[in-house]
Amino acid sequence: MHNKEAQEHIIALEEQLRLAMLAADVEALDRLISPALLFTTHMGQVIGKEQDLDMHRSGLLKFTAITAAERQVVADGRLGVISARMNLVGSFGESPFNLDLRCSRTWRAPDDGGRWQILAGHMSLV
Repeated sequence: MHNKEAQEHIIALEEQLRLAMLAADVEALDRLISPALLFTTHMGQVIGKEQDLDMHRSGLLKFTAITAAERQVVADGRLGVISARMNLVGSFGESPFNLDLRCSRTWRAPDDGGRWQILAGHMSLV
């Protein structure tokens, strides 16, 4: 996959991720997230794939709007990184949130040419 093609593929994957998060589609999220996920939340907590999926599965984390802006993507065949300013609206437990965040995610295609997945991510308040 050429760099431009990989960049476009990552943007398309990000849209799949956005829709899956809005719908709490745990099956789609499971396909998009690597078992080795290492994600740092805007609160400084480090979580893995199962913790992430459990929050969606249980309804603890609910999104009502996710908007991306200021996207920058670098990619080179099997590895890509996206940085985007994100507005996330929803609730965590009983607490509503409306957050302006900068999110970076690392996407990787496995050696066997399989499905791209999120390997790592980080969010911080803007």
